[in-house]
Amino acid sequence: MKIFAIGMNYAEHNKELRNALHIMEQYERKTVEPVIFTKADSALLKDGKPFFVPDFMGRIDYETELVVRICRLGKAIPARFAHRYYDAVTVGIDFTARDVQRKAKELGRPWTIAKGFDGSAVIGQWVMLDDQEAAAKEQGAAAKEQGAAAKVQENAAAIAKSDIQNLNFRLDINGNTVQEGFSREMLYTVDEIIEYISKFFTLKTGDLIYTGTPSGVGPIKVGDHVEGWLEGTKVLEFNCR
Repeated sequence: MKIFAIGMNYAEHNKELRNALHIMEQYERKTVEPVIFTKADSALLKDGKPFFVPDFMGRIDYETELVVRICRLGKAIPARFAHRYYDAVTVGIDFTARDVQRKAKELGRPWTIAKGFDGSAVIGQWVMLDDQEAAAKEQGAAAKEQGAAAKVQENAAAIAKSDIQNLNFRLDINGNTVQEGFSREMLYTVDEIIEYISKFFTLKTGDLIYTGTPSGVGPIKVGDHVEGWLEGTKVLEFNCR
C-alpha cells in the first residue's frame, strides 16, 4: 500500500504558505506540474485511534484533505479513464511538522521527515462512490427489501462519482470549524492527479491519494478533539495526546 499526497493544490492555501515557506508565486496558479510526495505506510492512522503529538519536532500543523482510494491496478492512466480506478472517498489529515519542513526547504532537502512521520496520515471512514446517483438509490432499495438495514444506510451515504469535484469538507477542533474546503477549487482535479501519478508509479488496489489542503491550516496540540466532515456527515474523529 502506497500513500501519495499532493502539495499546493489549492490557490488560497498556497498564498497563506508563501511567506512562511517562500514558495514560488507560480504555485498560486495552475502553471506547473503537480507537487507529489509520499508517506510511509507507518504514517497511516485510522479507526479513530489517538494521534500522539511529536513535540520534539516543533510545530505540528493539521492539513485537512479529501482522500481517494484506488480500487484497481493501473499504469499510465489517461484522465478520461481515471474515474474507473477509485471507488471511495473520505476526509483525512496530512499532519506536517512545519518547523522541520521550513528547515528542509531552506537547505534544499526533501520533505520526507516533515510529512512522513508515524501517524501523520490520518484517515476517516470511507464513503463509497457510485458511477451514477441512481445506482446508490437502486442498491439501497434492493437492500431494504431484503431487510438489510445496515446496507441501506451504507448505500444511502454513497456519493455519485461524478460529484467528486463538487464536495464540501471541513475540520472541527474542540467543536469549532478551523478549516473548510471545496473540491471544485482544486488546481488539479482527482482525475488529473491520477493521470500524473500513474506516469511514474503503478497504482495498486488499496493505494491512497491525499488530494491537497485548502487554506486555514494551523497547529495542533495535546488535548485537542478533532472531527472531520464530508458533505455534512462526520467521517473522522480522534483525540490528540
